[in-house]
Amino acid sequence: MAFPRIVISGMSGGSGKTIISLGVIASCRKRGMVVAPFKKGPDFIDAGWLALAAGHPCHNLDTFLIPPDEILLSFANHALASDVAVIEGNRGLYDGINLTGDTSTSELAKLLNAPVVLVIDCTKTTRTVAAMILGCVHFDPAVNICAVILNRVAGPRHESILRTTIEHHCHIPVLGAIPKMGGNSFPERHMGLVPTPEHKWAEESIQKAADMAERYLDLDRLLSMIKEAPALTDSPLTLTPRPQWEGQNNVISRGYSHFPAGRGLGRPASVRHERVEKEEDVTLKNNTPLPRIAVIRDAAFQFYYPENIEALEAAGAEVVMLSALEGSGIQNIDGLYIGGGFPETHARILAKNKKFRNNIRSLAQTGLPIYAECGGLMYMGESLIVNGATYPMVGVFPAVFGLSKRPEGHGYTILEVERKNPYYAPGTIIRGHEFHYSKVLNWQGKPEDLCFRMIRGSGFNSKRDGLCYKNTLATYSHVHALGTPAWAKAMVEASLLYQKASAGRSNRQDSPLIPSMRR
Repeated sequence: MAFPRIVISGMSGGSGKTIISLGVIASCRKRGMVVAPFKKGPDFIDAGWLALAAGHPCHNLDTFLIPPDEILLSFANHALASDVAVIEGNRGLYDGINLTGDTSTSELAKLLNAPVVLVIDCTKTTRTVAAMILGCVHFDPAVNICAVILNRVAGPRHESILRTTIEHHCHIPVLGAIPKMGGNSFPERHMGLVPTPEHKWAEESIQKAADMAERYLDLDRLLSMIKEAPALTDSPLTLTPRPQWEGQNNVISRGYSHFPAGRGLGRPASVRHERVEKEEDVTLKNNTPLPRIAVIRDAAFQFYYPENIEALEAAGAEVVMLSALEGSGIQNIDGLYIGGGFPETHARILAKNKKFRNNIRSLAQTGLPIYAECGGLMYMGESLIVNGATYPMVGVFPAVFGLSKRPEGHGYTILEVERKNPYYAPGTIIRGHEFHYSKVLNWQGKPEDLCFRMIRGSGFNSKRDGLCYKNTLATYSHVHALGTPAWAKAMVEASLLYQKASAGRSNRQDSPLIPSMRR
């Protein structure tokens, strides 16, 4: 089975591979192609931009968080209905967390048997570029580097020297030379690019990237290389085609919705509700509703892996979306998932929405299953201090958060579960990822109160993480459902128990939340 695909990598972070990937994806889409976007690593923000360029969700392929066989299946399932698949690498081609480079883009490229295009920042260099390319080619001959793209080229003379040198010494085609660009269509902040929902000109920026690719890259030659990609694997794969995406303003995939900048959590033009086939038999008999799990997804909380939402549905949940910025109240839910994001940039609005905050706190006190990650953890605390101003948050946990100028936690995490909680059995080892500038300014608890011991990573306090209150668990680590399959099953089971318990004490009412959407 053919999977036309390419990995776009670089010599280092900041080489320009994200913008070039966006340009390639958007250009292919303009040509009428369906592009399956993928991001190597745990990054949420770049994945959001890639999703916007492609017109549907981007899936992360991470060799630390996800087992190799699951990566292959995820890639194949999500690329099956596409014309081309574009995988953006992270950092340098061979960069990883250990000596062997197990978590590098190069290892992912080998796992996917995918050709690699190398993006090179040519600032103030000429002949040395050829040496760097040869170094990458010979460092691991199993990595198929098929072409290079030159970025930040000073002018025609600089380009001529670079092309001649590379073609003479490396015998690798140059697919294009992109000049130094004035201005920046992709604004950045401390955690990288500004997420698309916070960037008012996101679609205009994507268009500029497409124009750049069409003007400076040999896209026809690149597409030929993509279509000539070798077989994905010699072993047979059992694939489950993903539903086709619909709508131009909203991006939909099995309950995951990517909302472009400037748009609220509105319904697409066509929405059809349907039950999903479940991997586990958690369906209630006698027409009892499926447990309904709400996901807070807005400009403040937007860091979710699509597979996590898919996993909740596959385990038997009905997934709905709501906003902590605009929502007036919460009704008719059996569980709540609050991902990461930037609550600090929306602290005033979050604090102002007192009814919503109080609603969540009251639900937590009744035992509603709530799972909060990173920004969600901050939101569940007592308050958040930004630029000297104190903003009240939900108040489930007696923790005050502030912000640091440097990352307080950044990288992969390994956690050992030591205390009982609603979602993970003691002794479980969890792999995750943390990236936050927030820090704990005040907390009334003790390290031994926390559920997790950090084998790797910073965590919440004293190399520990995992605040737990009744059925609420909050942590700085993000998990990926393909690498932590027990998470979704436990979340749905807890929500099912809550639904049964709450049925006798309150009447379920129609909810204003946005239902899970798929074609």
